[in-house]
Formats: sequence, structure tokens, C-alpha cells
Amino acid sequence: MIKNKILLPLIGEVINKLKDTKYFNKLDLIWGYNNIQIKKGDEWKATSLTNKSLFKPKVMYFGLWNSLEIFQSIMNSILQELLHKEVLAKYINNFVILAKTKKIEERTIYFLKMVEKYNFYFKKSKYNFDIK
Repeated sequence: MIKNKILLPLIGEVINKLKDTKYFNKLDLIWGYNNIQIKKGDEWKATSLTNKSLFKPKVMYFGLWNSLEIFQSIMNSILQELLHKEVLAKYINNFVILAKTKKIEERTIYFLKMVEKYNFYFKKSKYNFDIK
């Protein structure tokens, strides 16, 4: 089996993106892995035997080989535009929307609309808006 080689960003790199930022909003993704569907026909690869029958998952779950790498790869491809424009800093399922001016609100709305297309949701208890 071939394992993906997606590297996590270094914490120092993520912090460096924040150094010139005056305003930022922080969001924490909920149910990240379980939003990723297992390719039809590949369910057998994650099948496990229970005392009743076989359990064939339809979505990724934590601990499944490559789940973190696949999740990182998907998030990188979805958010590529914002990551390259230095509008977003992310680490696994934590996102910080960056702004040097008060453009933070429009950037946050754009980000939320972008991830909404993929049915990703955020933990309400971990929202932090208008941080200076």
C-alpha cells in the first residue's frame, strides 16, 4: 500500500504568517474526516468484522491509514487560492483568516462561502472573531 507524503506545515511557518497581521478570525473545523467519502468500491479496504456482521464505512474516520494526509491534501486543494494569497493560515483543522486592514469581514465571508460548497462546518464554541 502506498502512503501519501503530505507534510504538515511547520508551526513556525504558520506563526510567521501571523506576524504582520493586525486583525484575524479563528475557526476550528468540526467533523473534518467524516466529511470525506470513501471512493465507491474501496469500502472493503476499511471493512472490519463485528460480532453481528461486517462494518463497511462510507466515510473516512480517525485512525484510518492516510486519513490525515488525505484530509490535508483535500483542504490544500480546496483552499489553494487563499493559502497562496496569504489570506489564510491553517494547521490541520484550524483556520486563521488574516488581514492587515479591516478587510477581515469580507475575507471571512468569502472563506465561509468557499468551504460551505464542500459541507464543512465549524465549532461554534471555538469561533474567535475580530481578534486584534
